[in-house]
Amino acid sequence: MKIRVRFAPSPTGPLHIGGLRTALFNYLYAKKNKGLFILRIEDTDQNRYIEGSEVYIQESLEWCGLLPDEGPNNGGDFGPYRQSERKHLYEKYIRILINNGSAYYAYDSPEELAIAREKSTKKGETFVYGSHNRHLFKNSLSKNILDQDRIALGKYVIRLKVEPECEINVFDEIRGNIKVSSNSVDDKILMKADGMPTYHFANVVDDKLMKISTVIRGEEWLPSLPLHKLIYDAFGWKTPKFMHLPLILKPNGKGKLSKRDGNKEGYPVFPIKWDSETKGFRESGFLSEAVVNYLALLGWNNSDEREIFSLSELINCFDSTGIQKGGARFDYEKAKWINRQYITKTSSNDLLLLPETQKVLRAFDKEKQFKILALVKERIYTLEDLKSEISFVIKPFPFDEKSVRKLKKNNPERILNKVIEILKNDPELTGFKEELLNWASQNKINIGTLMQSLRLSFVGRLVGPDVFAICTLLGKDVSLERVQRLLKHLS
Repeated sequence: MKIRVRFAPSPTGPLHIGGLRTALFNYLYAKKNKGLFILRIEDTDQNRYIEGSEVYIQESLEWCGLLPDEGPNNGGDFGPYRQSERKHLYEKYIRILINNGSAYYAYDSPEELAIAREKSTKKGETFVYGSHNRHLFKNSLSKNILDQDRIALGKYVIRLKVEPECEINVFDEIRGNIKVSSNSVDDKILMKADGMPTYHFANVVDDKLMKISTVIRGEEWLPSLPLHKLIYDAFGWKTPKFMHLPLILKPNGKGKLSKRDGNKEGYPVFPIKWDSETKGFRESGFLSEAVVNYLALLGWNNSDEREIFSLSELINCFDSTGIQKGGARFDYEKAKWINRQYITKTSSNDLLLLPETQKVLRAFDKEKQFKILALVKERIYTLEDLKSEISFVIKPFPFDEKSVRKLKKNNPERILNKVIEILKNDPELTGFKEELLNWASQNKINIGTLMQSLRLSFVGRLVGPDVFAICTLLGKDVSLERVQRLLKHLS
């Protein structure tokens, strides 16, 4: 059987990285098994639809290189790929369930159901509409006839008829066999009063019609699995394979990672920017390859200690048996560490093509942009760090007075005067490093004191890139000015 998987988000806002990881695992599974990755937009809940969400989902997938083989933008043999455009199909298939007795019309008004829920709540019970009480409500089973007037007016929903005292068995590839009693499953609504299907009905019908071989989705849908099995059974259809992925958990405490956690702690939880107040990993200075790499490690391991993978390497080594059951804790510092590895190994020319890099370096000419990036890229964790890391190029930091006091004990003036002498006589800085180090060796100058004197001069503090590379970048005149500045400060 051809492997076909689908990522089926709802366009109700920005795509959370938990959803992006679900898309990634679907993509890896498909490509590893020479299958197809399908994007389906589940927009049946029109009340929750948010304009721009679908475009955002598409752009997020494209940024990460997770290009669908079929979907709303590129079509395919099993479209349409938006559920809102498949209404005629749901109407056809709900008739099948009505006709074979697996579904029925229910005419209860929202007010009547609200009263029933309130009564259950007062008794300390959870309201369930099912075999034990459906005869008490207004539906085609209790009346044993169709209320044609209500049907004509559209004042009905269609519910699944769940038989009592049945054992539901369904297998999950990650969690094993799941067994529940049908008594715990209520008569879920399959078709809403507005004529649109519920998620439960539409996703089963679509998965069948789109020939989905494996459903890979988040753990939050695990409680719905028995219901979906009942819908498959009602049609007499074979179920696909199921895999329910573990949650992405908060860095600290209990529960899954949320937008609120990111806002509180100052890290992104979305792949790309959603609005002016919600920036994503891209705008926070992450490379898409690093984000994909990190997300792959959340809930999956390759049975070794390797942590850096390109997308093609992930495809080659991905094995669904490596997906864990337990939740995966989000670690922003680990994500930044992985991003640093990617920034370091990415060529400066490629980094210069990124808008995030250009935004910081636009004040410099192309040649200097390249030199700056080559100088500092191994020091930064995100492209956001670039601004602070290179600020000394424009203006040195105020002197770190603690470092200055410590340096003064070692007579740095002698070193600085020699540096000035060499700089004045070497306008191209071709032999600056060699001449200064030879002089230091001949005069038994402590190399630590030498380097600290240079770094304080050029940067203003004792951290930064290679001092001789800094000198070359700044040029003779600026370097000379900064050494004289420190000399004056010392005196």
